[in-house]
Amino acid sequence: MAKLDILRYPDPQLQTVAKPVQKIDESIHTLVADMLETMYDANGIGLAATQVNVHQRVVVMDVSENRNEPMVLINPTITWMSPERSKGEEGCLSVPGIYDGVERATSITVTAQDADGKHQEIQAQGLLAVCIQHELDHLMGKVFVEYLSPLKRGRIKTKLLKALRDGE
Repeated sequence: MAKLDILRYPDPQLQTVAKPVQKIDESIHTLVADMLETMYDANGIGLAATQVNVHQRVVVMDVSENRNEPMVLINPTITWMSPERSKGEEGCLSVPGIYDGVERATSITVTAQDADGKHQEIQAQGLLAVCIQHELDHLMGKVFVEYLSPLKRGRIKTKLLKALRDGE
């Protein structure tokens, strides 16, 4: 296993739309293991392959309290979203130190394959539903700050570029 570099907003690679995984093979198993190690090391609850500059539809998550229930979604698709929406504070490993309110569906259904290629359907509410929506946005080339006003987005971009220049 290897820790991967996480792209930081406003890196243009974060806008790349991920392609479906054609075959779940050893390279995908290695990617999943490396992504899980990277996510846990960064204290995240979710990581999309796009964030580590791999543009395939792969997501890892762990929203459990003890951080011991990893989930793998390969080629995930949201098949249903509740009309009820809720605004909650989100952060992102690609946008370090920034948290802001984003409105999301409170419940969703998602279909995906697991790391063994087995089809799964997940009904999610609460934090898991938010995490899935957030990570699937990454696969579509969208970062959560794009839900914010242009003014806020500009300030965040300036702050992160300054931090990058200052070597943080």
